[in-house]
Amino acid sequence: MSARVPRTHPYIPNSAPAVRQAMLAAVGAQDVEEFYADIPAALRLDRPLRLPEPFDSEARLVAHLDELLSRNTAVPPGRSFLGAGCYRHHVPAVVDEIVNRSEFLTAYAGEPYEDHGRFQALWEYQSLMAELLDVEVVNVPTYDGFQAAATALRMAGRATGRRRLLLVGAIDPDRLSRIQDYVRGAHELHPVAADPQAVRAPLTGGDVAAVYAQLTDHTGRVDPHLPQYVELAHAAGALAVVHVNPISLGVLAPPASFGADLTCGDLQPLGIHPSFGGGNAGFIGSPDDQRLVAEYPSRLFGLVPTDVPGEYGFGDVAYERTSFALREEGKEWVGTAAALHGIAAGVYLALMGPHGMREIGGTILANTAYARQRLALVPGVELDDPEAVHFADFTVRYTGARTAAEISEALLARGLHGGTPAGPDEGRYCVTEVHTRADIDRLADALEEIVK
Repeated sequence: MSARVPRTHPYIPNSAPAVRQAMLAAVGAQDVEEFYADIPAALRLDRPLRLPEPFDSEARLVAHLDELLSRNTAVPPGRSFLGAGCYRHHVPAVVDEIVNRSEFLTAYAGEPYEDHGRFQALWEYQSLMAELLDVEVVNVPTYDGFQAAATALRMAGRATGRRRLLLVGAIDPDRLSRIQDYVRGAHELHPVAADPQAVRAPLTGGDVAAVYAQLTDHTGRVDPHLPQYVELAHAAGALAVVHVNPISLGVLAPPASFGADLTCGDLQPLGIHPSFGGGNAGFIGSPDDQRLVAEYPSRLFGLVPTDVPGEYGFGDVAYERTSFALREEGKEWVGTAAALHGIAAGVYLALMGPHGMREIGGTILANTAYARQRLALVPGVELDDPEAVHFADFTVRYTGARTAAEISEALLARGLHGGTPAGPDEGRYCVTEVHTRADIDRLADALEEIVK
């Protein structure tokens, strides 16, 4: 960051040089720059922001923003084949109706501290999510699924007192980056292939805190060896942490049903619109084991009787665990900005019910299988793993002269979002329940024109 001349800013509190120096001395820092030491140099700006001249009226500002927004190009849901963590699903109108009500939408972070009606709504979400995950305890949402994965691993480390973490299979690079940031200094990451033998070997040292695996990996492949990873982890005294796409659990067995200790993931598929890559919230589920419950850094809401016979209230469970109670002494810091997404997911699950979740999961499985078979018929397109079962996401390999980036650009020119480059000659696609067979055929026909 560029050198700054200390001065008092009229709108920034504690900016007076003497006050700032006193605050630095109190925390034992020489300079504000020390607080940014963990941010890689490549991500830091060493020059002032290149900002335009300020607008002299609100009307000019609105016109400028309208011009910028007009550059966005939207495509119908059936023409977007993007996935890999942020998905296009049908969101029932009642979900938006409820979460946009003022009592849910406008309060601080979606979760005021003494709003018992909201506590009940989040308790209902926890209960529905626990049924889906086949667990007994579910947290109020973390910021996103990346944080949920990293926090579940930190929980396992605190519960076992061990240092190493085994990461199994192909993991979303962005999620892996977030995990690395969260566990750095406390744990060592040990990536291994998605194979029982590869998992077994590093467990012999007795220092592994958790085996982290995925029900469906970054390529969408359903891992058939997941129960074996859980057994191997437990035999070595480690915990099993499994990441899931929650909308798959209508047709795939929840990891807790075969012994997973912690289940984590992102709520976005459950009634939350993708919003320029956002619309995310993380969940963690576990059995009602005091060793694990004590390690949740986020809030948990419970149901308790009041002083009035037959009356019940909703409030925090073991609040003293949290950074809200312990402040800087908390095991982890967590925020509250994603709680509204928990309410959306709760409404979605209540609408869908078990039969609806089974139907939507089966539809996505069938659409994924058809899309893989159909695209494999295109000359110059091959499946990366023809025998595997995939859910929503899948990867293809291009054998012609055009690169994955060129093919993706050519698809976009035809009004199709798809084929996100996963390598120089690999494209990643995704289908959900919003895609029809005609949508998939249109994609295959466009690919045939491009790669021919």
